[in-house]
Amino acid sequence: MKFVTWQGVVVSRIMARTASRPGNLPAEATSFIGRRRELAGLKRKIAEARLVCLVGPGGVGKTRLALRAAADLARRFRDGARLVELAEVREPALVGGAVMAALDLRDQATTDPLSLALSHLRDKQLLLVVDNCEHLLDAAAGLVSEILKTSPGVRVIATSRETLTVAGEHIFPVPPLDLSSAHSAAPLARLRHNEAVMLFAERAVTGSGSFQLTAANQGAVADLCRRLDGLPLAIELAAVRTRVLSAQQILDRLTDRFGLLTGGGRTALPRHQTLRTTIDWSHDLLDESGQILLRRLSVFTGRFTLESVESVCSGDLDALSSLVDKSLVLKEEVNNTACYRLHETMREYAAIKLRAAGESETVESRCADHFRDRCRRSAVEARYHLVEWLDWMDIEIDTVRSVLQRCVATQDTRRGLELAAAMGWYWLTRATSEGVRWLDELLAHGSNPFALFLRGFLAVLQSDPVAGRPVLRRAVAGAREAGYAGLESLSLSMASVAELLAGDRIAGRRFLDEAQQVTEGLDDYVATIMLLQAHALNGLIESDRDLETVMLVAAEGIRLSRAVGDLYSLEMMLLNLGSAKLIGGNVDEPVPLLVEALRIARQIDDRVAQYCLLDALGFRAARCGQPRLAARLLGAAETVREGVGSWFSPHLGPLITEALQSAGTALGEAALRAELDAGKRMSREAAIALALGEPDDNVADSPASTPLGKRQAQVARLVADGLSNKQIAARLLISEHTVDSHIRGIMDKLGFSSRTQIAAWMATSEP
Repeated sequence: MKFVTWQGVVVSRIMARTASRPGNLPAEATSFIGRRRELAGLKRKIAEARLVCLVGPGGVGKTRLALRAAADLARRFRDGARLVELAEVREPALVGGAVMAALDLRDQATTDPLSLALSHLRDKQLLLVVDNCEHLLDAAAGLVSEILKTSPGVRVIATSRETLTVAGEHIFPVPPLDLSSAHSAAPLARLRHNEAVMLFAERAVTGSGSFQLTAANQGAVADLCRRLDGLPLAIELAAVRTRVLSAQQILDRLTDRFGLLTGGGRTALPRHQTLRTTIDWSHDLLDESGQILLRRLSVFTGRFTLESVESVCSGDLDALSSLVDKSLVLKEEVNNTACYRLHETMREYAAIKLRAAGESETVESRCADHFRDRCRRSAVEARYHLVEWLDWMDIEIDTVRSVLQRCVATQDTRRGLELAAAMGWYWLTRATSEGVRWLDELLAHGSNPFALFLRGFLAVLQSDPVAGRPVLRRAVAGAREAGYAGLESLSLSMASVAELLAGDRIAGRRFLDEAQQVTEGLDDYVATIMLLQAHALNGLIESDRDLETVMLVAAEGIRLSRAVGDLYSLEMMLLNLGSAKLIGGNVDEPVPLLVEALRIARQIDDRVAQYCLLDALGFRAARCGQPRLAARLLGAAETVREGVGSWFSPHLGPLITEALQSAGTALGEAALRAELDAGKRMSREAAIALALGEPDDNVADSPASTPLGKRQAQVARLVADGLSNKQIAARLLISEHTVDSHIRGIMDKLGFSSRTQIAAWMATSEP
């Protein structure tokens, strides 16, 4: 997570990758204290207006204030609050993808991601925080304007250094922290409660381990906070120096530097100059190697790993650790991997230094080479270590996007195509339409056989054979010309599926036969598994289904993919075999196949497979006389499918129709609609748990049971006993974040707004 210290607590900036669901507000936001006057005013403004824009300079704390307000108000909205982060988005075309991520949607459709997001928001009652809009003003303004037009139940908090200039926008200026009285002899007890002083003291303790605010240093601390205009980032950078300097020494040195800028006079500097000068001071105290590393780190748009630092910046752990210690670089841990990030203001500063040193072009080229080479080296092995590879890519993706954008802008087509093609697993499982966009832009100026094959693969995944057929034919021709027999086989197999989806059975069969001939002469697992997948899909899609062939090739595919640890192919082959058995009338044998496939789909977060498997298990429930379960699973599958935006498995359509008719006959139309709607409202996690027969602590056992699930009831009971979140987490062996999520869920279900109400309800509800 990206941490920003704030008066003794830690506020997470990066929710989309660390919360249980992307875009969720962090639990830490509820612990934010201070700025009571501004917070109260902001909450009143949000109650009055659908769009409130927090405006102020960088480093003033706009995001922190917005997050706290959203955390306080979230339960007033049926669908809660979500965060759209734009800090690492460098191109207007990717704004839609950022919104999709915040809403836990997946851009795997041919539809524009922003259109899908707007469609999803249309009937939502939601508070949306759109953070760091200043570098994408036009795109952010367009986004917010469309949301206000099409989604009457959505309210927006935006943060920006400039106003959005959108109709209905209410401006909320964010001032620096409250400063102490100009008289430094204010009582120490009162000074301890001053916002700026509290931040300095907390950060100084973190930096030095021994700092205390005392009568002896209170005057220097108060004067220093005033000298820094109450800017949180400037205060933090100064406070960390208490490791080697006293508060008075820090004040003296900064005063000398400010004096140079004002000619020795007492004229106050503009706040942006105060912050820049404070950063300059911190930078100038670094040794030469630290300065070099800091400026080179600006090439990373988002998070980065030590491996990338060593390769791109020629830095090492000791130098990086020194920058972390000085609060110039932020450290976080994601998926048990240490990674790093620059504060946005610091990144802008470092980029200026990089340009001034004349190193921008060299470091950017080195960055592009690093990610191209790293992705190419891991492209083949990623199939067999998919979870770990996706975890790594989730960390580095923002910088990879920047590299691709530079390749497009500079027409560095060869390097761009090599990188985009090597990221196939990310496009297939995470960002299909984004992958299509990069590949289309790059292929317009060059050619790469594997990139052509991948573009066709993505088109098939999007059920877009019109786009897939010509590009796959080019891939076949390019692979043949280059003598890449394995790639030729892959392209022929995928082309057969595209032709069949387009309704051309003759061409589909011809390509499949050619793929068979090419593959038989190879000892190539990847070509073999793709051929088996093509046979299975052809058998399932064709009107005169050859279920026996599907079951034979799927069984062989399961054996091969399981042996090598290919989770993606194993998931697909299990789905193929389970679907064939269901279509053939067998309702028992498919269950372990579909359950294993769904567990894999959850593990690698493959949304396409998730909705297919929910549909298949919903059909099986209907066949087995479980109409309520069937309706809920089918409703949940529809929500996941809409979140993806594509329809990949047409062979499941007749099964869904049959299941709905069967459930409707058993339940009646009104009850069927109620259960379908209940399924649509379920989270993906809850729907998958229901399909797998796993207990879900956030879902009641039945409509007639207590409104709280088992775990929620346990949490509510401990709240009634007076335990804090930390104590509850220790008692139940869960995280404080999970406790907070449970408490929010309890309040949402019961319509409460305080722990006291929960305690009172428990007192009257329990025997």
